[in-house]
Order: sequence, then C-alpha cells, then structure tokens
Amino acid sequence: MKKEKSFWSGADRDVMKMTVITVLIFVIMVSMNEKFLRASNLTSMCFQLPELGLYSLAMMMAMLSGGIDLSVVSTGNLAAISAALILHPAAENEVTGGVLFGCVILAVLASLAVGALFGFINGFVIANLNVPPMLATMASQTFIKGISIIVTQGKSVSGTPEQFVYFGSATLLGIPYTMWLLIVVFAVTAVLLYRTRFGFEVKMVGANPKTSHFTGMNIKRIYIKAYLYSGIVSAICGLAILMRTDTAKADYASTYVMQAILCSVLGATNPDGGTAKISCMVLSLLSLQFLSSGFNMMHLSSYFKEFTWGLLLIAVLSINFFTAYIRQKRGLHKA
Repeated sequence: MKKEKSFWSGADRDVMKMTVITVLIFVIMVSMNEKFLRASNLTSMCFQLPELGLYSLAMMMAMLSGGIDLSVVSTGNLAAISAALILHPAAENEVTGGVLFGCVILAVLASLAVGALFGFINGFVIANLNVPPMLATMASQTFIKGISIIVTQGKSVSGTPEQFVYFGSATLLGIPYTMWLLIVVFAVTAVLLYRTRFGFEVKMVGANPKTSHFTGMNIKRIYIKAYLYSGIVSAICGLAILMRTDTAKADYASTYVMQAILCSVLGATNPDGGTAKISCMVLSLLSLQFLSSGFNMMHLSSYFKEFTWGLLLIAVLSINFFTAYIRQKRGLHKA
C-alpha cells in the first residue's frame, strides 16, 4: 500500500517552515512594540520592501544557476547615477511635457542598459573564462563602484524632476508604486522559473552542470541569461531607490548584499544551485523586513543589525546543512 505524502514533506515543508518563522517574528515584534501595527509603520515598510526584494531576486537568480552575484548593489547604484545624471539637467531647466517624458524614458533605458551590460559581462566572464562566480562578481563590484566614484567624484547626485520622484512617494490603492513594481517583478520571475524553458534550464544547470551539458543544453548561454537577469533587476532596484530618495551615490546601501544573500538562502534558494521558491522568497522578505523595522523602532545601531544579519546567515546555512545531512542518512538507511 502506497504511503500518503505528508503535508510537511517535500515542497510544503519549506513553505510551512517559512510561514511559521514569519508569523513568529511578526508576533514578537508586535509584542515588543505597540507602535509596530500602526498604519504609518506598515506604510513605511511597504516603501522599504522593494529595495531588498529586488536585490534579493537578482541574487536568487545568480544562486539558482550555481553562482552568486556580489555586484548587485554596485550595479544598482551606477544605474541610478546614470539616470540621475540625465534627469538632473531636466529638473534644473524645468523641462515639462513631451521633452520631460522623453528624458525619463531615456534615463530608464540608460539604467537598464547599465544593468544589462554588467550582467552580461559577469555571465560572459563566468561562462567563458571559467572564473569562479564569487571572484568574478567581487571584481566587477569593485570595478563598477570605481566607475561610479569617478563619474560622480565621490559626491551624491540629486535633484530629479518632481514628476519622477512622485512615483517613489505616491501610492495606488494605498500601496506604493514601487511596491507594485516589486509585485510585477516577482510575478514575471515566477513565470520565468515555472513556465518557461529558461527556468527549467537554469535550475538544471544549477543542480548539475555536467549532466545538463550532456543533454545538449547551451550552459554558457544559460549562465549569461541568469546574470543578465540579475543585472537588469539590480538596475530596476536602482531606479526605485532613486525615485524614493531623489539621490544616487556610489556607496548607497552596501549592506544590502549581505541581506540579499540571507533573504535568498532563508527563502529556500539552494546556495549550490538548482532550487528556488518564490513563495518562500516572499515570506523570507517579509520576515527580514519585520526584523529590520522592529530594530529601527528599538533604536538599535546599524552595527547590531549587521551582526544580526551575519549571525542569521550562519545559522540558516548550518541548519540547511544538517537538515540535508540527516535526510541523506535516512535515505541511505531506507535503501
């Protein structure tokens, strides 16, 4: 007689685990601070979520292919700087109408081009020169940041048109426009992963590149596509940050790299590649945002938060390792 699959087994296990963690963190934050549930705090979290969410999606795709992208934040910053340099003169000259619309379109296209360019470079170097992803993206992170510093002379670029900044502070149906942007990118990513050939191939390559090669897959092209996606989503994040803050600079939000890795791993993305779950990513993103907002309300220092992200990452990786080890042992005993 065939044994029924447990609700806690397989894919359900990860979703339920993240659901429990998310609810637990939420309850703890609410119990520790009565202001946590105020509408102003919830709205503030909705404005902050897109930044970490977009960078985490960019990181997730690189990790899904069996790599990592440490250049996501640097790419996003340079993309934002490119857009700000185009939009700043338009704001100074008080350009309106069709000319302003044209400037905004040009700024968006320039940002996406920056993301696509460096995403392609990362993928090309990793795929064709066999450079380990960590080293390749660490080098590109430093290189991109250097370009940003040279272009801006180490200063921030601000003063974009009010019409552009409006989308970073306004809401639609009570939800910030940038949050809608995150929802759209999540939906597109879900379609890519679960409904397209690319999604199947990138998971196969991440799980076992040698086997994928023998099945006829163009592994080099898949790597390039994965990092191209990472670069474009990083650029979108840079634009979202520019809309919200009206400022672009070379060293903005460097801690997001660690948080994006943590969010991806916590969200059931295998650091060795092959598996990722959008539902778990959403829950892990909410968990980290609840923690971050709670820490801010308790006026904890940024150093403590960095310590917490690092500790969490070590804890999650350790738990995942021992869980996989135990499952492997059980499988060997059953065999």
